[in-house]
Amino acid sequence: MTNYTQSTNFATKDALTSGDPLKIVKGTEINTEFANIAIAVATKADLASPTFTGTPTLPTGTIGVTQSFGNSTTALATTAFVQAALQLLHPVGSIYINATNATNPGTLLGFGTWTAFGAGRVPVGFNSANVLFDTAEETGGSADSTLPSHTHTATSTDSGHIHAYQSAANPNGVGSPSGTDTTPGESTNVYTSNTATGNASITTTIASAGTSGTNTNYQPYITVYMWKRTA
Repeated sequence: MTNYTQSTNFATKDALTSGDPLKIVKGTEINTEFANIAIAVATKADLASPTFTGTPTLPTGTIGVTQSFGNSTTALATTAFVQAALQLLHPVGSIYINATNATNPGTLLGFGTWTAFGAGRVPVGFNSANVLFDTAEETGGSADSTLPSHTHTATSTDSGHIHAYQSAANPNGVGSPSGTDTTPGESTNVYTSNTATGNASITTTIASAGTSGTNTNYQPYITVYMWKRTA
């Protein structure tokens, strides 16, 4: 007990001659020593569920300071160890995300230099097989791309057609006999009109598709605060 001071040196009494009053151990001396011991003991923590006061520290070099990251034993850990562990979890280049708190992580976590990151952009995983995503922090895309409204047209062509008719004569002088009607009781010739070929342009309009305006093709998103550790 480092804060206990012995008031009486009882060992020196043994060397005194018999009859010396100082050789006698007095009750007041014993009471004084017990009082000193009681005071010293009261300043010490119990072994079971101790309550520390002041600013407890662990000596430099103890396991609480030097234990390795990931230690899951019941050994005590200092704030220095905890801070070092947090920094290992957030190395330079890490991204910190918070849904509602806009405070700089350097203030929240107590270490590092952090800068706002990715304003107005969503992150996408690195992909070495795609030139769009094969470099860290590569950017692309546009928030103002337009999906235009448009229509389509189609043209149809009439390839020509003929008509056949029956007549006893050809009063209009159109066509020439192409055969004789052999139906019993009929004596008329079958005439076929000249083939008429022409181009008939038929325009077909398809209903409009798309909307002529920006910001119409965003993926579903949610806004958060993002920070990148730079030092």
